[in-house]
Amino acid sequence: MKKIFVLDTNVLLHDPQAIFAFDDNEVIIPAVVLEEIDSKKRLADELGRNARSISRLLDKMREKGRLHEGISLPSGGLLKVELNHRSFMRVQEMFGEMSNDNRILAVALNYHLEQEESEEEKRGIVLVSKDVLVRIKADVLGLEAQDYLSDRVVVSSDLYSGYMTLYVHPAVIDEFYTYRFLTVNNLHLTIRLNPNEFVILRDEMGTSKSALLKVSQDGARLEPLFLSNDPVWGITARNAQQRMALELLLNDDIPLVTLTGKAGTGKTLLALAAGLLKTEDEHKYKKLLIARPVVPMGKDIGYLPGEKEEKLRPWMQPIYDNLEYLFDTKKAGDIDKILMGMGSIQVEALTYIRGRSIPGQFIIIDEAQNLTKHEVKTIVSRVGEGSKIVLMGDPEQIDHPYLDSISNGLTHIVERFKGEGTSGHMTLEKGERSKLAQLAADLL
Repeated sequence: MKKIFVLDTNVLLHDPQAIFAFDDNEVIIPAVVLEEIDSKKRLADELGRNARSISRLLDKMREKGRLHEGISLPSGGLLKVELNHRSFMRVQEMFGEMSNDNRILAVALNYHLEQEESEEEKRGIVLVSKDVLVRIKADVLGLEAQDYLSDRVVVSSDLYSGYMTLYVHPAVIDEFYTYRFLTVNNLHLTIRLNPNEFVILRDEMGTSKSALLKVSQDGARLEPLFLSNDPVWGITARNAQQRMALELLLNDDIPLVTLTGKAGTGKTLLALAAGLLKTEDEHKYKKLLIARPVVPMGKDIGYLPGEKEEKLRPWMQPIYDNLEYLFDTKKAGDIDKILMGMGSIQVEALTYIRGRSIPGQFIIIDEAQNLTKHEVKTIVSRVGEGSKIVLMGDPEQIDHPYLDSISNGLTHIVERFKGEGTSGHMTLEKGERSKLAQLAADLL
């Protein structure tokens, strides 16, 4: 049975191509959505870019006919801009406010009531919104409502972790220690191993015999880890996942590394330690560039007092905290003197590195879960020759209004690049900050 999908504004601001994601069904854009898009098109951020994009797209669609009468979509569906929200009084009686959200609900309710009165074949009416409260309101009105899921690359239970545990015959583990490699085809696995994925082999007989291996970049062999567990700028891996993460961070043949995990699992500290080793000791890279997105929680950065550096300091303080730990500074202000003297370490807001071409640098992007797919693409596509980029964050801590743990840019790049030999991923699970921090991450 074909359906009618009524789109909320936030769906189009999140994905301007959303009108093509509903197969051969009818797609309805309430007229008030156009007004909300118009109010966003002058913004200089991602929302403004998407507002302008959907505006141009709808303008081009007008060449096929009148939008309020309906225009055929390539998938066989129909696109229509709907002016009628005569059911608004009923919505207003329940929620008491003449808001744009309620006007969108009224359009969906109007279609729903028309379907009940019609003697023709019934079609399901679905309101699509990324706003949880709008979906709740729709449920109160007896309307079907759902989140926009077409841009999700994976369900939450299938998120790629970067490693797996295999239970094998002890002879397989003995073979690995004898020849120092295993051929993937000879293991006769029913699951696929990705390049640069880590594998923990355990004895299926229940003994303590085990081995830690890494899939080769071509995906054909299982090889030993090349790094020992020696300290990296005074930092030693405290668990298996941290050791795997360092293996990826210090491998010059893997230009893209992604790290995910809860607060306190060591993502930032490990990345900074690896970056300092590669930049200051081995001189593999000319500069260590550290950036994080400025996602306002309250007043935006432009309202803070002072020059650019003073404005940025509160946002960048987590980075400075880790640098102070690595340099073992004793007094306040010492880290600024050290960074000024070295000149090869640059801490920036992500706003100031977008659009640049960045060759020969070790780039760390912190809090990458607050980036959209387009922003991640923009950043990674700017990485120049001889650079390495590390994106890290906690997908469960999202500050962006239109993103969640599945639809954010960090999760997207993890899933898209997991089959590529140029990238590696690790999910850090065990908190090492303190017992209290681990309990807080788990319980709160």
